[in-house]
Amino acid sequence: MVNNTMEPIVDNRRSNGLIVWEQYAAKKQPLDDGDIFIFGYGSLIWKVAFPRAPVERVVGKISGWKRRFWQGSTDHRGVPGMPGRVCTLIEDAESETWGVAYRVSAAHVREVLEYLDEREKGGYTCHEVEFHPRAHYNRSSHTTFVYCGTPDNEDYIGPQPKEELADIIASSIGPSGPNKDYLLHLASAIREIAPESVEEDGHLFGLERLVLERLQHTGTVNH
Repeated sequence: MVNNTMEPIVDNRRSNGLIVWEQYAAKKQPLDDGDIFIFGYGSLIWKVAFPRAPVERVVGKISGWKRRFWQGSTDHRGVPGMPGRVCTLIEDAESETWGVAYRVSAAHVREVLEYLDEREKGGYTCHEVEFHPRAHYNRSSHTTFVYCGTPDNEDYIGPQPKEELADIIASSIGPSGPNKDYLLHLASAIREIAPESVEEDGHLFGLERLVLERLQHTGTVNH
């Protein structure tokens, strides 16, 4: 049974998917054929960009974790001194987080994890969690890897008043583009894959509403 606690496996600002994979593979074969799953709850849902196309895309959720815009971003959606805000996962026994698990073939695991270690280097580390596919897939839950920014990483900012957070997201921009695009694309993707979560995920969709209000006020609502 998977330990659903995100203890950092390596104390390092940079991601560590390769190390986690090697340690996990030493304990047991990830899947019978050596494939692994990677869970996306932020930009990985709508912007995969793996160097090798995933074998499979499965919609589902993880339990005991909530998605929050509490991670600072100076390498993608903000800049040093003016960090944007991106998602991380926060432990919460009553919460569920919907997203997508991508199956990566054994032959491409190392290449994909090297890519993700670079993409998620801004304070994120790699962990194991239990993933629950949507019922229509008719399959049991299984282990997946996930990158998250734990509260002890140097880019973690933590909770802020929603109005203040919306101001930051509406105005920040970084090497990967405007922060607002990250939020709005994510809200659109979650609305598509898990419409039942719209009422439950007040953090995400509340921020979407507040940011859209700001963009309409400035005439920059298009994204």
